Amino acid sequence: MLVFVRVGALLATLPFFSASNIPVRVRLALGAVVAFLVAPILPVSGIAQSGFWPLVRLLVIEAMVGLLLGFICRIIFFAMDLAGSIVATEIGLSLPSTFNPLTASQNTAPGTILYWMGIMLLLGFDLHHWMVIAFYRSYELLPVGIAHGSAPLLQDIIQRSAGIFQIALQMTAPVMAASFVVTLVFSILGRAVPQMNVFSESYAVRTLVGLMVFGLSTTLMAHYISNYLHKLPEDLARVSRLLAT
Repeated sequence: MLVFVRVGALLATLPFFSASNIPVRVRLALGAVVAFLVAPILPVSGIAQSGFWPLVRLLVIEAMVGLLLGFICRIIFFAMDLAGSIVATEIGLSLPSTFNPLTASQNTAPGTILYWMGIMLLLGFDLHHWMVIAFYRSYELLPVGIAHGSAPLLQDIIQRSAGIFQIALQMTAPVMAASFVVTLVFSILGRAVPQMNVFSESYAVRTLVGLMVFGLSTTLMAHYISNYLHKLPEDLARVSRLLAT
């Protein structure tokens, strides 16, 4: 049951598996299968419970551990959402939002494209299998019932959260540079030809150039996403180690 609680909380926040269009019964069944596979090969725990409330305390601790591990996995997807918002703002596509069925929320078109790209890379590289291995390793580094907060853990989470903006800026740097060049060119034209309506004339050019640069830089964005996705097992191991210290 304790293993099921940890893996259930992880699946509740893990990208793709926590999508609203995936039935809750499927997630529960998947969590039960993983728990039945992982629990027999775990080292024997020496925790002895004498009542109901100590067991509830263990369940809460394991649920918090699973939610934290799931949050670490979602950081790169938060960065993709932010990158999509930046691209949409730069090329003038922030107003027409689309419905993302995986998150059950309104999102910009570039953000939805990047989100689906991340999901395809996650499943295409079989990283969900490595996530199961990382989940098993979390019990080697963090046995049941010993998780606790610490200053190094809080500092690591803050650094990872701050890294969302860095990742988003790295992914959207080509689009931002192209938008800046278009703005600079039309600013010079506006000074040379005062009768020109710079805003209306530059809007279509900025959108066209931004879409071209966004399409040409998707391979670069895929490399960034792939590199951070491959680091997820190591990140889970590091967070588990910090929770145990």
